[in-house]
Amino acid sequence: MTKRQLPRGLYAITDSKLLSPEHLIQAVAQAIQGGAVMIQYRDKGGDAARRLWEAQDLANLCRSLGVPLIINDDVELAAQAMADGVHLGRDDGNVAIARSVLGEQAIIGVSCYNELDLALAAEADGADYVAFGSFYSSSVKPNAVRASTALLAEAKARLSVPVVAIGGINSDNGVPLVAAGADMLAVINAVFGQADVASAAAQITKCFK
Repeated sequence: MTKRQLPRGLYAITDSKLLSPEHLIQAVAQAIQGGAVMIQYRDKGGDAARRLWEAQDLANLCRSLGVPLIINDDVELAAQAMADGVHLGRDDGNVAIARSVLGEQAIIGVSCYNELDLALAAEADGADYVAFGSFYSSSVKPNAVRASTALLAEAKARLSVPVVAIGGINSDNGVPLVAAGADMLAVINAVFGQADVASAAAQITKCFK
């Protein structure tokens, strides 16, 4: 099956520390209004029932607005919520297992940190996109390894799947990452940590203009 073409632009990632359950859906709708082309539901909490209904509500919202919803780190939750795909970190299983659960049409992304070899292996395994970072200091993962714009450029030259940049990105520092080859900018705080989510998303979307 031909894999889905992924859009270029803002990849907005939710954070339960920034968004209360009652504000989650509205905030994601505002991010999409501001130009987000893909949404990731990221919640490390232990309340499985809440995570399921939030993911289902987000899946319904994103489907109605024509924007893919990706679930962070949890293949089973992605399946239960009927999300569009899953994002896998280093300890979240492999692409083949996720594909067998979610199907050929699913979008499967893989964190590759600052390692091009991981990205090449992920692409060979059938990943639909790879993510590098952290590019800047991040309040979400303050101890994350750092990736360079040179890595982005090399990855863009050697990979055929879309390349995502993550880590401390905002409307001011996103432009060099796009120039180096980032197809998407994955952003948490600079979107969902702002008072006006739609406006914040629109500012980051301008990095692609």
